[in-house]
Amino acid sequence: MNHSPEALTSARGTAAGLRAWLQDWSELAKARLSLLVLLTTLVGLYCGAAGHLELGRTLCTLLGTSLVAAAAAVLNEWMERDLDAKMIRTADRPLPAGRVSPDEALIGGAGMAGVGLATLYFGVHAPAAFLAAATLALYLFVYTPMKRWTAFNTLVGAVPGAIPPLIGFSAGRGRIEMEGWALFSILFLWQIPHFMAIAWRYREDYRRAGFRMLPCRDEEGRVTGLVSVLYCCALLPASLWPVTLESAGWLYGAGAVLLGLGYTYCAVNFAWKPSASSARNLFLGSILYLPILLILLVSDSR
Repeated sequence: MNHSPEALTSARGTAAGLRAWLQDWSELAKARLSLLVLLTTLVGLYCGAAGHLELGRTLCTLLGTSLVAAAAAVLNEWMERDLDAKMIRTADRPLPAGRVSPDEALIGGAGMAGVGLATLYFGVHAPAAFLAAATLALYLFVYTPMKRWTAFNTLVGAVPGAIPPLIGFSAGRGRIEMEGWALFSILFLWQIPHFMAIAWRYREDYRRAGFRMLPCRDEEGRVTGLVSVLYCCALLPASLWPVTLESAGWLYGAGAVLLGLGYTYCAVNFAWKPSASSARNLFLGSILYLPILLILLVSDSR
């Protein structure tokens, strides 16, 4: 149901209306996803600074990165609002449902992007701002339109998703070194099975909106499952890269192997018998894998 700007303004004049508006903007900015971005950025910062965090730089790094991540989510939903309206999963989002106007979302998203990039540029340094700007540009102007052109969009979309730890690492170290690229590779590879599980579960929705996701053309799910297994297998050695660089110990290494085997098991189970249940288990496995791995990395960093 669409609402007029006058009705929206009137509704927000009440306490309940203000709470609803804040909730809508939290959904628009994908606050839960932003928490993951904050976690990966903080881990990159911690590793880059070798555990010696400066309060001011840490706050500016996290604030700037989170604002840019939120802006990417808002502007992406602004660009895809008509397509979101066609999907059951997204039809009730604030923009297609009319609870937030397109102009408000555009101005708010652009404002968050500007403030976030300025915070990184002036509060951290230019390379961090450049990386954040590259993330925003790739997500909005490459990945977003590619979703309607080719199933390879997932690989492209995984690049901006893996840049936040590089932002953090460069903020802590002043430059990007191999340890930062190790974090990037872990995030990049982790995302593919994670997203394949989501795309499989909602393939009918994606097909309805005209998105060319791999599962939309893979009715039996065998190719989707195989891709998930291959990326989980590649993630196993990539997760041990910090150990070979001597930036993490064998406690982390042992945990990375166990977590990787568990994640791979979920992917193999999905590939063997693609179903809503096995896709959900792969998704849950991915959600458990990443934060535990990063906590282990920070706990056993050298």
